[in-house]
Amino acid sequence: MAALKEESIEKRPKVARLEAEGLRTSESISFWGTVWRRLFRRKSAVVGLWILAFLVLIALTADWIAPYDPVQVLIGVEPVKMRQKPCIHLLGCPEDQPQHIMGIDGNVRDQFSRILYGARLSLLVGLSTVTFAIIIGTFLGAIAGYLGGVVDNVIMRFMDVLLAFPSLLLAIAIVTILGPGLINALLAIAIVSIPTYARVTRATVLSVREMDFVEASRAMGGGWGYILFGRILPNSLTPLIVTGTLGIATAILDAAALSFLGLGAQPPTPEWGTMLGAERNQVFTAPHLVFFPGFAIMLTVLAFNLLGDGLRDALDPRLAQRGEE
Repeated sequence: MAALKEESIEKRPKVARLEAEGLRTSESISFWGTVWRRLFRRKSAVVGLWILAFLVLIALTADWIAPYDPVQVLIGVEPVKMRQKPCIHLLGCPEDQPQHIMGIDGNVRDQFSRILYGARLSLLVGLSTVTFAIIIGTFLGAIAGYLGGVVDNVIMRFMDVLLAFPSLLLAIAIVTILGPGLINALLAIAIVSIPTYARVTRATVLSVREMDFVEASRAMGGGWGYILFGRILPNSLTPLIVTGTLGIATAILDAAALSFLGLGAQPPTPEWGTMLGAERNQVFTAPHLVFFPGFAIMLTVLAFNLLGDGLRDALDPRLAQRGEE
């Protein structure tokens, strides 16, 4: 009996810990479930989600949807004109003409196929750039906010220097130094985005590190690495999620701007900014070549902005209560 009693006493901390972990897990699930319910109550966020789902579907199925290779020159492949307007058989285009839903660009390539593949590239640009910037910015901001002192001053003054330059101009300068190309453009956009995430993370860490559960972790002998990355950062993700979602839209715009200037994706890569730059002189003679890639950029940026605004309202209890009222 004494042995059983001692065994039960030894198991109590473990049981209590498991129960506490289960409670935290259920609370986390309940929190994110509430966030999703709030998000779907906002019509603008739902519209953004539907647009984004449509774009992701296009990006994933471009190989099957696109009627032509996006870099294929159609000279000698089929009888086409250099400036053929959109030809859709269901809308009255003669059956003897090859169908090109969005026309043919100045290099005799199918515009519709290039727009579809451009969705894949643009989404990849936005997600990869923001992911890199969030990882570096979150690490720097968390270290600066938790350690404070000289470390905080050195890191944040460097971030202030980066913020002193207009982001697009700084990105252009970085790409000019590294050389034109999509990878260099992504790296430049990520570098100029790091200060934003570093400042957001630092501000959140400064407020969270003074909470009771952090003090309890310190009292129990937790190291600074465990407290920072295991306790503080998981409770600092809310503003990063919102900022990152909105940052994807900014990254896609910046990448399109660099490609438009000839510093980003290089021809014949099917990138919307590159397509706009190549056909900018045809805005009056062949406006469809400028309209479709421009509309695709606008639609993608709009989707992420709507989703980001909805997430901000859903994750902020005060804004959520105001919206429900």
